[in-house]
Formats: sequence, structure tokens, C-alpha cells
Amino acid sequence: MSSSNSVTVQILDKEYSIICPQEERSNLVSAARYLDGKMREIRSSGKVIGADRIAVMAALNITHDLLHRQERPDVQANATTREQVRDLLERVDLVLATDSDTSKADS
Repeated sequence: MSSSNSVTVQILDKEYSIICPQEERSNLVSAARYLDGKMREIRSSGKVIGADRIAVMAALNITHDLLHRQERPDVQANATTREQVRDLLERVDLVLATDSDTSKADS
């Protein structure tokens, strides 16, 4: 695959270059934003130290949420996947904005 199929995402202040099909780029970027938000949330709690441990905890939390949603079909029936993703991205953006505001206040 050529470099034109590569997408660079930033997760917990590190850049990752990932090769993916053009039609999957926006989904990949959304997933990276969501993961970054979860990892920042865990890091800011101060209970988990180290990027590896934060990543594992984020993976466990995301997997738990996914499995919980699969067990509750009424939630899926009431909202489309796209609406759920939009809601999650709004929440991530809010957390990132709050994290950014907190960082500025600490300076």
C-alpha cells in the first residue's frame, strides 16, 4: 500500500501512522479520538501510572462498554450506531477541552 493510504493519529501525545483504506479513514480517526479521550480520562484520575497500563485499562473499559451495550438491545434499538458515535465524540471533545482548560489553569 502507498503512503497515501496512511493516516497519522495522535493518542496520548504520541503519533501513530496507520495504513487503512481511504473509506475507513474517518472511522479510524474517530476511534483514535475516542481511545485518546479514554486514556486521558484514566491518566487524569491518577490511579493508573504508565502508558501501557493506561492503554490496557482503556481497552478493558471500552470492551466492557461494548459488551454491556450488546447485552441491552433496547439501547441499540433506540439509537443508531452513527448517533452513538457522534455522542461519544462530543463527550471526548468535552473531556479534551476540559483537560486543556485544566492544563492552562495549572500553568
